[in-house]
Amino acid sequence: MTSQITRLTVLISGSGTNLEALITACRDDQLPNTHIVRVVSNRKAAYGLVRAQNAGIATRYHNLVEYKKRYPDSVNEAREEYDKDLARLVLEDEPHLVVCAGWMHILSPQFLEPLEAAKIPVINLHPALPGAYNGANAIERAHQDWIDGQITTTGIMIHKVISEVDMGSPILVQEIPFEKGVDEDIEALKERIHKNEWKLIVAGTGLAIQELWAEKTRKETEPKTHEKPLG
Repeated sequence: MTSQITRLTVLISGSGTNLEALITACRDDQLPNTHIVRVVSNRKAAYGLVRAQNAGIATRYHNLVEYKKRYPDSVNEAREEYDKDLARLVLEDEPHLVVCAGWMHILSPQFLEPLEAAKIPVINLHPALPGAYNGANAIERAHQDWIDGQITTTGIMIHKVISEVDMGSPILVQEIPFEKGVDEDIEALKERIHKNEWKLIVAGTGLAIQELWAEKTRKETEPKTHEKPLG
């Protein structure tokens, strides 16, 4: 792991249990030299904001409703302007990495392109295997397919974020087999998945940090090319 300080921005929408795992990992050096600079939520009542404040981390509520009021005739325009401002908000903190930890808002190119230009990767935790159950309600859809006898295993992954929902390159994947006599109760399945998420988000974030610093080092040490003089 790098000796340089890594600055994280974490995006959340809910209770923040995955955020809590990251906070603990930063504090206990599971993610050495890593500092969460801000937690952003698109939901005012998200308890993850309280978790962040209790840990002394700056927070921000970024409200899509206000943009819908500003652009009542175009939901797409409202979302695009929301994402542009979200990108500006994130870039102000100069993070090295953005982690989506239960962020329930599809990020458009208006957000992703400014971060890509700034060389800031965005990663996401998704409760499904690569290519399976992209988007919302992934656990519920996988559970129903298991009940119907179509699958025997589900999983979770950390992946890079691109404009196609949950289709970015996987960083870390974990399979979770269904358990007969237990997982008929979807709440039991959700609890087991969430407990595994808390470990995977730390491990996946650690891998993303290693990758970004390795890339920075490679670019700093590669030979410089010079234009040949004319004539």
